[in-house]
Amino acid sequence: MSAEEVFIGSIDQGTTSTRFIIYDRSASAIGSHQVEFTQFYPQSGWVEHDPMEILESVRVCVSKAVDKATAAGHNVDNGLKAIGLTNQRETTVVWSKSTGLPLYNAIVWMDVRTSSICRKLEKELPGGRTHFVETCGLPISTYFSAVKLLWLLENVDAVKEAVKKGDALFGTIDTWLIWNLTGGTDNGLHVTDVSNASRTMLMNLKTLAWDKPTLDTLGIDAEVLPKIVSNAEIIGNIGKGWPVTGIPISGCLGDQHAAMVGQACRKGEAKSTYGTGAFILLNTGEEVIKSNHGLLSTLAYKLGPKAPTNYALEGSIAIAGAAVQWLRDSLGLIKSASEIEELALQVDSTGGVYFVPAFNGLFAPWWRDDARGICIGITRFTNKSHIARAVLESMCFQVKDVLDSMNKDAGEKGEAKNAKGEFLLRVDGGATVNNLLMQIQADILGTPVIRPADIETTALGAAYAAGLAVGIWTENEIFSTGEKMKKDTTFHPVLAEELRKKKVASWCKAVERTFDLADLSL
Repeated sequence: MSAEEVFIGSIDQGTTSTRFIIYDRSASAIGSHQVEFTQFYPQSGWVEHDPMEILESVRVCVSKAVDKATAAGHNVDNGLKAIGLTNQRETTVVWSKSTGLPLYNAIVWMDVRTSSICRKLEKELPGGRTHFVETCGLPISTYFSAVKLLWLLENVDAVKEAVKKGDALFGTIDTWLIWNLTGGTDNGLHVTDVSNASRTMLMNLKTLAWDKPTLDTLGIDAEVLPKIVSNAEIIGNIGKGWPVTGIPISGCLGDQHAAMVGQACRKGEAKSTYGTGAFILLNTGEEVIKSNHGLLSTLAYKLGPKAPTNYALEGSIAIAGAAVQWLRDSLGLIKSASEIEELALQVDSTGGVYFVPAFNGLFAPWWRDDARGICIGITRFTNKSHIARAVLESMCFQVKDVLDSMNKDAGEKGEAKNAKGEFLLRVDGGATVNNLLMQIQADILGTPVIRPADIETTALGAAYAAGLAVGIWTENEIFSTGEKMKKDTTFHPVLAEELRKKKVASWCKAVERTFDLADLSL
């Protein structure tokens, strides 16, 4: 191999697993390693991670990926120029500055223990549920970090004490990892990026700074919050005791924002990432578009301290791939997630069955935390293949609900069309290997769906941001999609329009049946 090899590493810290991928100059992966970690469910609706286990998973992934790439003949030790980081957003950690230890488990984005705090805030604040929308773009919801921090401040003595003593540090997972990677208790950097900060409810979308009136209203001390930086700049170097000591961390984005960069989404272009949940973002350019249809106004990316800020409309779906895991782990209908395609292909329709996976309520565009999961239209004819197909359809219907809302908010002009006047949805994430799922998605939308050759665009986006900051790539190279599109797979709709409309109407009927079910007796 050439001595001039150049590599960028990407830490991709997701909801169920951590990966480290090493890319070469052509953005091809030359080594990777993935580790799953434990999900804790201490009570109904509660979801936690162990921050120390996540930290260890990063250490193992970095070490093993470097070993694999080196064994394949690549001179990673000399060629690795920078590291990007992308992470599950909103998940909240508070730790001790002096000991470096977490003061409680990480409270995960989908956790709903804070619903009573949300109800209380909605009642007390003059703006109700939308009180902070003007500044941060987000409604009051269990989803966002600020209410998770309030819960920790109210319920965990160790957190209260540490805040009083000035020993507490708050962060989302990116902040926790960067602090540890850059030294930890030995002057680790307490930093977050604009995309992760935009998901806390505490950052002003226009100034890109913590919003003082919001902090005052919620009683949160600014001292516990990290410094906010852009998505592509040298943040600091990896400290001693890590496998890649001395390498700069120069890119950081929340997972959905990283996927937008990995998919090269410019103004008017949208992507949908299918993971545990599903996340659809439409780049609205340098304009914050306020949603009147249940979407979030959020930041897309800011690729450098002086770069323009791109904003987005986002629809978040709590349960997508997680419904397939439920079929596997809770019902035992399949042995592995990949089996669902084969099972669903045994029938050519759901036989009138509709499944709505409102396990912990519904996110966009409904925002109903009183919703619970249902499966309707079951007859004696229904078999497990119909249910498997209904689970796949549920992901696609939820994505359609969000895209319809985006169209209403951004208008026709807000969406970029191809030469044939079609809106193209870019897709990525693990579930997109399922060809049936992608065909159903195109059929339910009535527009083409484009799957890139490399579906792991989240890790790629973080690598692009890191490489941009150290001069490996230019923005033009990252966003020139012509060459990339040649390797993509496009799924065209084949479902008759009349049947599509009927199916959508049936889905809407099913969604309405999920409301007001949270207090069903045990």
